Amino acid sequence: MHIFAFDFMQRAFMAGIITAVLASSIGIFVMLRRMSLVGDSLSHAALAGVAAGMLFGFYPFYGALAFSALAAIAIEFIRKAFYKYAEVALAVVMSGGMGLAVVLISLGKSFNADLFSYLFGSLVAVSPSDLWVISGVGFFIVISLGALFRELFAIAFDEESARISGIPVDAVNTYFTLLTALAVALSARVVGTLLVSALMVIPAAVSLQTAGSFRATFAIAVGVAVFSVISGLYISFVFDLAPGGTIVLIAAAILLAVIAAKKLHYDV
Repeated sequence: MHIFAFDFMQRAFMAGIITAVLASSIGIFVMLRRMSLVGDSLSHAALAGVAAGMLFGFYPFYGALAFSALAAIAIEFIRKAFYKYAEVALAVVMSGGMGLAVVLISLGKSFNADLFSYLFGSLVAVSPSDLWVISGVGFFIVISLGALFRELFAIAFDEESARISGIPVDAVNTYFTLLTALAVALSARVVGTLLVSALMVIPAAVSLQTAGSFRATFAIAVGVAVFSVISGLYISFVFDLAPGGTIVLIAAAILLAVIAAKKLHYDV
């Protein structure tokens, strides 16, 4: 428990738990909509926002929030143009975001330790102001998910039926993608922009492999994400490892163990 004597570790754990809950909850709907790459696409845009902040002199974390939100709008705009090939939007935004990030980094000569912390996460990166932003925006995301739960549930399982029943599918999809963008930008502070997608997808994948009901799916996904973050932050502190990679490896190990256990059970 001595690690909680450090203020930066207290902030890291609080921010990590909040982002774990947000990312895993949103990840379930992302998986059900077969858009598991949306986190990667938005995280590349968030990285471009970080690079823009370093180049133009504003706080990179706010750049990540703004650029990921713009990328969310772009995804929905392109998805409507390629209705039958919705994955095109993810590929376009992912490649465009990474291209923009590389150009801005090269212009600003910004590839330094600070950028490294945004790429792979950092224990000391979460400032008090970051924690306030993560808490406030996180609360807003949770309220929004609760208010739109029925609509998101209907769209995730059958978008056409949801549209026929009167649900404003396009508006809900756009709003949900914006919420996903905000969650990606918040999570990037702890696990890094290059790994944030894994925190959304892997816990959701574990829950879909094990849960017997939709309510249990949320409980398992959040539990796996929170456990991965807490244990990953602790191990990264003790052994001086990158927290983002450590968190993702723990979550991946849980998923592999679940798959192996199910296979062994069916074989027996």
